Amino acid sequence: MIVSVIYHLAAGQKFDLDYYVKSHVPLVNSLLGPHGLKRTQFLHGTGAPSGAPSAELIALLEFDSLAEFAAAMEQNGGKLMGDIANFTDAQPSIQFNELI
Repeated sequence: MIVSVIYHLAAGQKFDLDYYVKSHVPLVNSLLGPHGLKRTQFLHGTGAPSGAPSAELIALLEFDSLAEFAAAMEQNGGKLMGDIANFTDAQPSIQFNELI
């Protein structure tokens, strides 16, 4: 099961990619790694056929199950969600995905 965390930015919203890479990504790995996080990928939007990307950043977090993700977030979600304000004023969209 793959959880996607998608940051769409409206006009005027900020996203500090440097903070995200140097601070938030290590926080994600340290807090969720011991709780079933198997793999991560982070995609920074750089463009689209129409010009600007539709998403600034997409994080892909792989777990064996939704239950593992839920348990990891129950223990550490507050810390992770609390850190968001340090790099963006946008709220992420979270989606659960099945690899086919």
